[in-house]
Amino acid sequence: MTQQTPHSDDTLTTWLDYWSHVHVTGIDLGLERVIPVAEKLGVMKPNAKVFTVAGTNGKGSTTTTLAAILNAQGYNVGLYQSPHIYRFNERVKLAGQEVDDQSLIDAFVLVDQARRECGLSLSFFEATTLAAFLIFKQKQCDVWILEVGLGGRLDVVNVIDPDIAVITNIGLDHVDWLGDTIEKIAFEKAGIIRPNIPVIFGGNQPLPQAIQDKALESNANLYALNRDYFYQLNDDGLSWCFASSGTTLKLPTGHLAIENISTAVAAILVSGLPISQSTIAQGIQHASLQGRFEIRQIQNKTVIFDAGHNPHGVEFLLNQLRKFLKYNKQYTEVVAVFSMLADKDIASVTDLLKTTVKNWFIATLDVPRAAPMQQLNEALAGQQVHEFSSIQQAFEIVLKQCNNNQLILVCGSFHTLEAVWEYLEECQ
Repeated sequence: MTQQTPHSDDTLTTWLDYWSHVHVTGIDLGLERVIPVAEKLGVMKPNAKVFTVAGTNGKGSTTTTLAAILNAQGYNVGLYQSPHIYRFNERVKLAGQEVDDQSLIDAFVLVDQARRECGLSLSFFEATTLAAFLIFKQKQCDVWILEVGLGGRLDVVNVIDPDIAVITNIGLDHVDWLGDTIEKIAFEKAGIIRPNIPVIFGGNQPLPQAIQDKALESNANLYALNRDYFYQLNDDGLSWCFASSGTTLKLPTGHLAIENISTAVAAILVSGLPISQSTIAQGIQHASLQGRFEIRQIQNKTVIFDAGHNPHGVEFLLNQLRKFLKYNKQYTEVVAVFSMLADKDIASVTDLLKTTVKNWFIATLDVPRAAPMQQLNEALAGQQVHEFSSIQQAFEIVLKQCNNNQLILVCGSFHTLEAVWEYLEECQ
């Protein structure tokens, strides 16, 4: 059955459903089909400064911080991120605001026309990414900030040549697609590096050889965390210091992880764009991101939402959580509303979280790849576990039962967070 082509007056939902069915697979790495369509759309060589950000974790926080700083300086910034949490429009932001439905629909019409003229099909991610690029071109954005979806070398974002390449860190995730070692995955991420551009490596880990090799081969200046630039949290917990050769800045902590904020600052400083220290500070204070150590007050209870879903992401979460608990000593216990996808490393994630979480409220997610209750229980053997029929029900009970000394952590998957946000929306 052929998928009927939507029109410009159809809804965004109709178009997104269309792109979900055009191509034979949801993920199809490689640029052979994408490049001819991108060329026809005229998006391959933006008249803009382009930051491309790859990495296993921290891409969202880094790109958000970059955009907030550049918006504060007055640049016309196009920000592309994925996945979205609640609305598809979250993926495409103009000057800090989500793009409207009609702009997306108009771009989808042109992408679909171009791919038909090329005689090619596009995956959902490829089509929607090209639409974002087209919107940035139409809106004459003078800075493009692009978050890589999967890997780097073969990701659709990599059809654009960046002026600054950023790699946040390398962890073991998506091993079926990217390889089963840090070096294999680093090779894929390093694919965003181009000749003679600055490259930031923001991983709090040994610098992978594959990234060093690619930078050397490309004559690209490589700046690595803990080698070429450094960050240190100050004792007051409200400020931190960034240091590199010839530069020392005292900056506010903001709402996101310092490691990712420092990576964004390093990228700004090597970009050649004129930006003041006060603007950097202003941008950091304004930068926030749904689902990345997002702290909210709900019915007088403190709730932290974090979408970390692999060991590296959860280590990151725990580092932030320990800092938070250090400065908020009224919280004596952490309780978790938790679920994961079956194909993730649930055992490693729960082993890390068990050091801090003592009370678990779990349910199976309402998505095809959800981990069944048995798999969740096996990973949480020996823990205090409460089972529920849905994440919404688990969260509702937690809110009722928790006292003010208990901190509520919602974690394990983007889908876990989405279920709670849907519940909160229904309650309004």
